[in-house]
Amino acid sequence: MADPAGGPGAMAQPSVLLTKELAPQTVPASDLPMKVYEVALNTGTDSSSGLATAGFRIAKYLPTEWHLNNSELYQKAFTSCDQAERDRAAAKDLAEYAAAAAQRAQQDSTAAVGQRLEDIHFWKSQLQNEIEELDAETCLLAAQKLRLERALDATEVPYTIATDNLQCRERRQAPDLVCDEVEKELLKEAELIRSIQELLKRTLIQARNQMRINREHKEVCEIDWSDKVETYNIDDKCGRYSNQSTNIQFHPTSVKFEESASTPETWAKFSHDNIYRAEREKLASINLRDLIDNILHDTSEDMRKQCAAVNEAFAKHCEELHDTKHKLEHHLKNTLKEIGYQEANIAALKQAIKDKEAPMKVAQTRLYDRSFRPNVDLCRDDAQFRLVSEVEELTESIKSLKKKLLESEQSLRNLEDTRMNLEKEIAVKTNSIFIDKQKCMAHRTRYPVVFKLAGY
Repeated sequence: MADPAGGPGAMAQPSVLLTKELAPQTVPASDLPMKVYEVALNTGTDSSSGLATAGFRIAKYLPTEWHLNNSELYQKAFTSCDQAERDRAAAKDLAEYAAAAAQRAQQDSTAAVGQRLEDIHFWKSQLQNEIEELDAETCLLAAQKLRLERALDATEVPYTIATDNLQCRERRQAPDLVCDEVEKELLKEAELIRSIQELLKRTLIQARNQMRINREHKEVCEIDWSDKVETYNIDDKCGRYSNQSTNIQFHPTSVKFEESASTPETWAKFSHDNIYRAEREKLASINLRDLIDNILHDTSEDMRKQCAAVNEAFAKHCEELHDTKHKLEHHLKNTLKEIGYQEANIAALKQAIKDKEAPMKVAQTRLYDRSFRPNVDLCRDDAQFRLVSEVEELTESIKSLKKKLLESEQSLRNLEDTRMNLEKEIAVKTNSIFIDKQKCMAHRTRYPVVFKLAGY
């Protein structure tokens, strides 16, 4: 049997009848299974069984088979073309549908991005307003804190004045070194200033802590606002993309959801909670500012009222001191006058006693001379009795005068002691007046005014 591929007499395969390749189709064409033909031997009357033509009669198709093969090819070509036409129509419809779906999806995505931009802009605006308001509130609180610091510094002067007044009044002399109304008011003033200083220090610490909290919440809102700005710019850029954009490209790995991504609810709640906490601290800051204002007003008024009470006590005590001093000076004047009178009286008594010496000598000399009368002439006559009576009278008078002189001298000594005591008491009162009026009250003229005590 000859090789089918060789010689002009070889039987041709069905594929060699096609003159060109089929047109490309949507569905890839697959090779048809090869049909196996069995060659019929020419054994009829027309056949030649000669050996000379044996090579030309082997493996050839019959004409009917040739026509049948062509008909089948025609049918297959027609079917393929019809299928290709239907595939082209389906492909066109699919392409149009895909284009419309892609356009709708892109429009929906653009609208969703636009809605998202509105949401981002809303929260960004809310955060920006909150940041501005919290910053303004922090500045106002800082101003109140500055007032607290100034008011605390201003209390040092009143406290120094009060303690200096107490120390100065310790230099008073007895009996003026007493715990009088002025000292009670000064002690009350010093205690009031100390308590006010402690209150201002505690309030100052509270203001500093509130300012720190305000800045922390402002920083949180600023970070959130910054994220919103960046997100807004990204989404705005995404919203501007179109099919004609030149900076678009494939990113296959971006079609996924991050595990750490938030949901719209948690995203909105995050900003809402930040704003809520900032609002809460802003309200606390406002309340603290009102509290500081009330504290500064009340403390300054209390200090000025106590200062007025101390000044009034000083003025009243100085008036009492001046009145007492005037009375003491009046008594001293009378005492000095009485001392002069008593000294003159003592001199007069001494002179009176001295004046009695001559009459006493005369009377005693008479009695002495009459005692030398002789014999019966030594008579106790009336003259004798009168002389004796005169001497007794003179003796009694001298005795009374000396007694009165002693009393007058003792009275003079008492007057001198009284004078010394009065002069000493006047010196004490003068010292007390100098301390209270020249030292203490003069120092109190530097007491700060209410405006300065309020921290302005």
